[in-house]
Amino acid sequence: MGPFVEPIAAGLAVLLIFVGLASPIIVVGLVYYFKKRLEHKQIMAAIEKGTPLSELRPAKPKGPLWIRSLTVGIALLIISLPFLYMFLEPLIYGDHTHEGRLLPFAIFFAIGIAFFIRGLLQRKAQQ
Repeated sequence: MGPFVEPIAAGLAVLLIFVGLASPIIVVGLVYYFKKRLEHKQIMAAIEKGTPLSELRPAKPKGPLWIRSLTVGIALLIISLPFLYMFLEPLIYGDHTHEGRLLPFAIFFAIGIAFFIRGLLQRKAQQ
């Protein structure tokens, strides 16, 4: 193999990493775009038929907001706690090789606590 194979292989590896990271974002964007396009077509068809737009979209169910906040908060706490433990335990015993991986889960943990407290306060305010 020549001296140019290693840079090409490294470049392809980086390209695969970027494509792997960007593909979920592209898929979500395409789904959102096609959903909005379908809604627009439905609205235009309703306008042509003379149907009021209020009949086209069903009303969103109105329930207590605190349930959603508590659910999101508890879910984020449940997801982040095992990862925090996994990366925090070696850090306590002096292994600092993975301390950079701790930050995202610490952020998720903090957001989970914020949602949890928000849900409790919303519940207290509604009662």
